[in-house]
Amino acid sequence: MYRLRQSKNKHSLEKTLKKALLTALATACLATTPLASHAAEPFKIGLIIPMTGPFASTGKQVEAAARLYMQQNGDKVDGRQIQLIVKDDGGIQPETTKRLAQELVVQEKVNVIAGFGLTPLAFAAAPIATQSKTPMVVMAAGTSSIMQKSPYIVRTSMTLPQTTAPLADWAAKNPNSHIKSVVTLVSDFGPGHDAEKVFTKRFTEGGGKILGNLRIPQQNPDFSPFLQRVKDLKPDAVFVFVPSGQGSTLMKQFAQRGLAAAGIKLIATGDVLDDDLLPSMGDEALGIITSQHYSTAHDSPENKAYVAAFRKLTNNSMRPNFMSVGGYDGMHLIYAALKKAGPNATGDQLLAAMKGASWTSPRGPMSIDPQTRDVVQNVYIRKAEKVDGQIYNVEFDKIEHFKDPGV
Repeated sequence: MYRLRQSKNKHSLEKTLKKALLTALATACLATTPLASHAAEPFKIGLIIPMTGPFASTGKQVEAAARLYMQQNGDKVDGRQIQLIVKDDGGIQPETTKRLAQELVVQEKVNVIAGFGLTPLAFAAAPIATQSKTPMVVMAAGTSSIMQKSPYIVRTSMTLPQTTAPLADWAAKNPNSHIKSVVTLVSDFGPGHDAEKVFTKRFTEGGGKILGNLRIPQQNPDFSPFLQRVKDLKPDAVFVFVPSGQGSTLMKQFAQRGLAAAGIKLIATGDVLDDDLLPSMGDEALGIITSQHYSTAHDSPENKAYVAAFRKLTNNSMRPNFMSVGGYDGMHLIYAALKKAGPNATGDQLLAAMKGASWTSPRGPMSIDPQTRDVVQNVYIRKAEKVDGQIYNVEFDKIEHFKDPGV
């Protein structure tokens, strides 16, 4: 019995010593073997967008455009594999977006986080970008102050002041607008507040009069009572901002309330007449003037090729809208920065390579301001018209290389 115990103890000791020896050998090998280059690991882009919920159209547009860019330009930059990791945040809970950003940075070890369908979601992710020194490419959200939340944020979408100011100037100063008084009607969150402030400031500076500023709940809005209030105030026009995806409901209720019949024009940022949703709005959209940095109908060789490729990729199920070019150009910026900074670039090196970048987009010429890291681009004044039997936002004026004017 004693010998049996001795035999077992000896076997256990030998097993322990063998394990220790193997561990020591492995450690020694690591100490003498060069570490594998980062280039052998995939370059990961974490795309956080709303694929479900009320703002799902934004996420679907951004994802389709991102995948189109990769299809056209390959999934490698200087030999380094590009991996796109898509996460659905539902579009309405900042806590969800923050958690997903943390998981992508800590667990997935992504090199860039991108997407961000609405402003509160970009705000939520910004501290993660700062703490981890991870570039954060905002492809959709449009509040001016987003850029102040982290020095690692770069934007390829737009700002609401940037797309609003030209429309306010046009309404106040163009005699063909026939607009002397306006009521503003905006969604009650950051971008809406920006749009309201900028439109009010620029329109009144141009000699116009604001009869009222109305704000609509962001979630589950009922526009009818607000539109009735606009009708009662009897302005020449109502200026509207609502997030992409809500324009169809607003247009139907605008028609039902008889504002056009009462002689009240509707002018808006391009979010209201979202290119992808425009065909479903009907003839009530015809003649409406909007301002935006992109239209499916933008007349350029680059955009014609982009629209054709996008529609082919999506089996003609979607028209590319302004959210899509935010995603497409966001991917272009990431690819270009990685190529410039090198396949083993750190977050700081990638960020430096993004500052000052410029290229020709389907939307027209655009660049990243090296000081603000915000997008500089053309803004177009458009009119909804029928082209070949379908309604499009047809551009008739433009403000070139327009920077965010702030609020």
